[in-house]
Amino acid sequence: MTDLYSGALAELGGVFDRIDDKAVDKAVKMIAKAKTVVVFGGGRERLQIMGFAMRLFHLGRSVAVEGDMTTPAIGKGDLFVVTCGPGEISTALALLGVAKKAGAKVLLITAQPKGRAAEFADFVLTVPAQTMADDRGAKTSILPMGSLYEGALFVLFEVMILKLRALVDVDPKVMRANHTNLE
Repeated sequence: MTDLYSGALAELGGVFDRIDDKAVDKAVKMIAKAKTVVVFGGGRERLQIMGFAMRLFHLGRSVAVEGDMTTPAIGKGDLFVVTCGPGEISTALALLGVAKKAGAKVLLITAQPKGRAAEFADFVLTVPAQTMADDRGAKTSILPMGSLYEGALFVLFEVMILKLRALVDVDPKVMRANHTNLE
């Protein structure tokens, strides 16, 4: 059983051995410049990007999760951050089109940078991990389906928060003060 944990952790480490940290920094700068950030992901990716939105809120950023009733209209000066690991899903493609037409910038996070979603992006941050798009064949992750990508998103988003916190100079005490007291 220990081999499963070790194998999964090794695979996650391998993702970050291959990620372009300069691209991560560019993505963080896009977030720092945005007036409002709206995030979107489907399925389990949605769970990860919702956690990212929560941390952006803790940093004091103006942020919303697409689909929530309080999501504002998006437009010029705003950033639409989309995770679409497989490179395209119909909902993401539709929303990307709306965001671009409204004048928002688009940051796409994906494992498939040649997918159709990338056509809408101002910048593509590639996370080199298995998704549902490539979970069959001779060499696959220990983790099922797109779990390697989804797990990598959690780590990536937390590191991006650390980088953003340093960039915009937010004290960890401020983040704690922004955390809800309604738990």
